Amino acid sequence: MKNLNLSKPDDLRIAQIIDANLDRAREGLRVLEDWARFALGKEDFVIQIKNFRQILGKNHLEIYKLSRNYTNDQCKGLTHEEQFKRNNPEEIISSNSARVQEALRVIEEFTRNQNNYLSKIASNIRYEIYTLELNLLNHCNLQKAKTLINKNNLYSITDKRENLIQIIEQILLGGVKIIQYRFKDGSDKIHLKEAIKIKSICKKYESLLIINDRIDIALASNADGVHLGQDDIDILTARKLLGPSKIIGITANNSKDINNAIKNGCDYVGVGPVFETNTKKGKKPLGIKKIKDLTKSIDIPWFAIGGINKENISSLKKQGINKVALVSGLFNSEDPKQEAIMFLKELITHET
Repeated sequence: MKNLNLSKPDDLRIAQIIDANLDRAREGLRVLEDWARFALGKEDFVIQIKNFRQILGKNHLEIYKLSRNYTNDQCKGLTHEEQFKRNNPEEIISSNSARVQEALRVIEEFTRNQNNYLSKIASNIRYEIYTLELNLLNHCNLQKAKTLINKNNLYSITDKRENLIQIIEQILLGGVKIIQYRFKDGSDKIHLKEAIKIKSICKKYESLLIINDRIDIALASNADGVHLGQDDIDILTARKLLGPSKIIGITANNSKDINNAIKNGCDYVGVGPVFETNTKKGKKPLGIKKIKDLTKSIDIPWFAIGGINKENISSLKKQGINKVALVSGLFNSEDPKQEAIMFLKELITHET
């Protein structure tokens, strides 16, 4: 380590730059730490970030602090209009991650010849921040998706239609916040193109896009998650492929499958069919009583599915079943927007 000589102007300037950027890096880290702690409740992230702050604090040497008032900062208080455009937590996370990275880069450069140990520390933490930022953003996205799943009682599953995109937009205009894109045949190229369009519309209306069965289409279209059946890929493998930020839903119609799905980390369950439905031909409906028995101990969101329409939805609500998934109930309507509004009003009116 080459000692700085505070009697030399150049050394004083370097020490002041290091001091300012150590403060800047630790301030940015504190913003990230508080979000991880209070918003995400992620203890592992908090421990990691706190450790970074402590390491930098330990290496914030007295010689750097003594240079703090060497020259007046003529640019103090300068702002940029972009600072006032951070309208959501994701933008705050990204801007503070960048702040930390930039400060660490400055420290790395100015300490390389006089404090190589600190230079290496700054470099190592800087590279860790790139991954940390992605992890924080992924968990933000997952948290938002889970909140939508929890708060919204109406889940719309697509049916094959020529004007599918237009119908979906009408349903979203009606207030639906969860769309599942379901397809069983046809060209993957067309399905992917359609999924990308649906994702764009869902983003516009701050809604979720879930892809039925196909993890590859979900990833390629940047959908918010997948919905899997009992014969599809298992949840643990799906999670490895999708990563931590995507929703995984499961269809189940017995206690064993429901319990296994929850144990393996699914985010919601679709339980049914409640009534007879053309979507699941040949499957015996469970009925309302059986649905209630199967779901009485479920502690994650679940949706009743199968044959639900405006004629029978009130019977579900009277029995305390307040989250439903619809296929033909919306897609067969002459006015999907008004039909969605009607279903949502019905769910709210009878909510227990």
